[in-house]
Amino acid sequence: MSERKKRTIQDIRGSKTSGEKMVYTSVPDYTSAQWAEAAGVDVVVVGDSLAMIAHGHASTIPATMEMMILHAQAVRRGAPNTFSLGCMPYQSYNTVDRALTNATRFMAEAGCDAVKPQGGKSQAHILRALVDSGIPTASHIGMAPHRVAMYGGFKIQGKTPDSAMEILEDALAIQDAGCFMLEFEAVPAPIAALISAELEIPTIGIGAGAGTDGQILLSYDLLGVFTDFKPKFTKRFANLTEVAVNGLSQYVKEVKDGSFPDDDHSYGASPDVVDEFRNLIEKRRQI
Repeated sequence: MSERKKRTIQDIRGSKTSGEKMVYTSVPDYTSAQWAEAAGVDVVVVGDSLAMIAHGHASTIPATMEMMILHAQAVRRGAPNTFSLGCMPYQSYNTVDRALTNATRFMAEAGCDAVKPQGGKSQAHILRALVDSGIPTASHIGMAPHRVAMYGGFKIQGKTPDSAMEILEDALAIQDAGCFMLEFEAVPAPIAALISAELEIPTIGIGAGAGTDGQILLSYDLLGVFTDFKPKFTKRFANLTEVAVNGLSQYVKEVKDGSFPDDDHSYGASPDVVDEFRNLIEKRRQI
């Protein structure tokens, strides 16, 4: 089978005019990255949502740079021929110097192809500094998880004309900063579609309807791996947790009743070797 050709920044930018829907999925580890590449996903995203799905935290806030780099390296190994986008964790980009240092780690240590902080107008100077330094940069607006405490929880954004206009202004600021793409989260579908139509850069959506230029879901959500809760915007395309629990339950049963391991799942030895070893044990007992 021929090696897959990795998507480029130009491919992603070009999707805005070509009309090709780009497919992104957030993957936390080597194996899920392998699955994504084999399935033909365009962009694997190392999202700080892994603090929740891989580490059991209640939000993305506890994600650290060390945690993100470790996971991003595993994802790079699992999907070497897929464009990789590293999400910058909470407060890792709150100054220009910190943003440059941490974004460089994603690129140099983890082999990411681009980075994604969060924010629009208020973060435009950070985004511009990253782009000007030669780091391909995207951003994330609408319901930005890093601001969840300010929202009072995970809440839909852009439900009023004024708040929708604020999202548009954020989107334009991201575009003007030189970002190659932006993500909408938890924005009403008609609002996301109207804003996307005003932009020259492509948009992807999660809980933002079909009017964006591409879609992103968490792989552990869409595959039914993470089941603590299910966001409204997530469709279950598989239920791997059910399969896994059934498999583990059967394993427990067979170990308990002695049917596993059987001869087909054990290594054998010749009778002569076994007899000689038994004799050696007997001699040792007699010492």
